[in-house]
Amino acid sequence: MIAHRVDATFCDAAALWAVVAAVRAQAPLVHNITNFVVMNNSANALLALGASPAMVHALDEVEDFVPLAQALVVNIGTLYPEQVAAMKLAVAVAARAGVPWILDPVGAGATPYRRRTAITLSQRKPAVIRGNASEILALASVDGATGKGVDSLHGAEAALQAARGLAIATGAVVAVTGAVDYVTDGRQVVAIANGHALMARVTGLGCSATALMGACLAMERDPLQAAVAGLVLLGVAGEVAAEQAAGPGSLQVALLDALYRLDEATLMARARVSVLKKTLD
Repeated sequence: MIAHRVDATFCDAAALWAVVAAVRAQAPLVHNITNFVVMNNSANALLALGASPAMVHALDEVEDFVPLAQALVVNIGTLYPEQVAAMKLAVAVAARAGVPWILDPVGAGATPYRRRTAITLSQRKPAVIRGNASEILALASVDGATGKGVDSLHGAEAALQAARGLAIATGAVVAVTGAVDYVTDGRQVVAIANGHALMARVTGLGCSATALMGACLAMERDPLQAAVAGLVLLGVAGEVAAEQAAGPGSLQVALLDALYRLDEATLMARARVSVLKKTLD
């Protein structure tokens, strides 16, 4: 059972804006090993925010590139064996170099190969894991946790208990995204009620959320705070964009503009972040 919510303190809008300001001031290099469907979207979202994206996938160069970055994003959306090998090498180098990394287990329950890969990576000390409810349930090895391809068949709230257990088991902060996003470190749960239904009609916005969380993680080493900041950023920008968009196509363009133009007053006015009084029973 979920307890009623109380106002956030450690992740209030002012603290979240400080993360945005740091990204814009320092333009952190975010190394993405991501899927081909969303590569352009993720790179443009990072650029619009003020970060510097790099899409470096080759097994022969990730070992040299990871230490140059301030954060690493690993997204398993379009898996193939050489990419999986590059991901495993990259996260090993990140651990040695002290580079925080985030895992996006896209479609983790769709096939045994995808699930095995996601579970293996989740055991290699990511700072953050972000997925939809079906992906988090599959990663937590909950029976019957499958998705419709990469789409979730479950609401975010249905995966809260699994997310809490996954956070405890892996040591990662786990973010479950949906109509309301939930972020947990296994003890406390933060809810983010930003976003717009039209965002679900644009492919890869969840992957963009992961990339933005990576930029925040580069500047804010508290992974709970960084995860919340990235999700609030995308949610608020999505709301602003939806007010101007005629449909999914124009939403994509308006979303980049909203990320670029986002200011402190807008974030302070629109952020809907709350902390559960306690975690799950």
